[in-house]
Amino acid sequence: MTMLKTLVRAAAAAPLAALAFFAVPPASAQDWPTKPVHLIVPFSPGGVTDIAARVVGQKLSEMWGQQVVVENRPGAGGTIGVDAAVRSAPDGTTLLMATNGEITINPALYKNLTHDPQKDLVPIAMVTNTPLLWAANANAPYGSLVEFIAAAKAKPGDIAYSSPGAGTMNHLTAEWFAMITGTKLLHVPYKGGAPAAAAIAGGEVPVSVLAVSSALPHVKSGKVKVLGMTTQERTKLAPDWPSAREAGIADFDASIWVGLFAPKGTPAGIVAKVAKDLKAAIADPAVVARLNTAGAEAAGLDGEAFVARIRADTARYAQIIKAAGIEIN
Repeated sequence: MTMLKTLVRAAAAAPLAALAFFAVPPASAQDWPTKPVHLIVPFSPGGVTDIAARVVGQKLSEMWGQQVVVENRPGAGGTIGVDAAVRSAPDGTTLLMATNGEITINPALYKNLTHDPQKDLVPIAMVTNTPLLWAANANAPYGSLVEFIAAAKAKPGDIAYSSPGAGTMNHLTAEWFAMITGTKLLHVPYKGGAPAAAAIAGGEVPVSVLAVSSALPHVKSGKVKVLGMTTQERTKLAPDWPSAREAGIADFDASIWVGLFAPKGTPAGIVAKVAKDLKAAIADPAVVARLNTAGAEAAGLDGEAFVARIRADTARYAQIIKAAGIEIN
């Protein structure tokens, strides 16, 4: 554990000149936008990224007097959509809504990317944050994170957990959890969050790392119980669920965030205007309510703070991928 923390800190401290946020020339955005803005989502409709794009995009359309057109470009773990955004003209007419997976995980996971998301994109702001949690089948013999950890230590490698797929944020969160708790778990990848949740509801596997939105229907049905959050704080979406910190797990805070990005070279004036208007949009109570219904919390982290979060996440997940030997063929 000490070695992992040292590696992460060392990597996080390295210069990240790649983040183009600091290299964009100033420009006036007084008349922008003068035509529709295309918002690329690197996943199919219906997921947390798509919902964030449509909810926020609708509000920005009202504010700008121009249509925000959501374009779904799914495939290859989000790399196809990111590639399309990177290759777009840097004039503010194309933006990207992406998760920490595409921005901070994929560079360490995929060896043949045709782009570098941290060199080729300008980070504007974090839009939403979706908490993750450990959930278990209702008949599992443990009812809390403390009991789950004890069971996993008693039988190393015996307890299986489902995830939406290899290399996903849920997968890396489980591996990170295993590293810091000194446990060994068996990974069983599924094709998406819904099948992974259905697997524990049906008893195919005893536990899983799930997003709140994936867990809720099964919790309400009584087939799944929540062991605890993977975050240091309880979530406002379900305040009765205990945090990782309450289970005595420090230095562990994992969630799926969705951020807004622009192609490298987009004028700083436009980036600043989008950031300002986005902050106003996600402060709107109606927008917040719609995001909460989808299992996401409005974020609003921007500027240096967002860049710092990207830097820290990139270092952390690169080391987890290496330490866990995760590979995508």
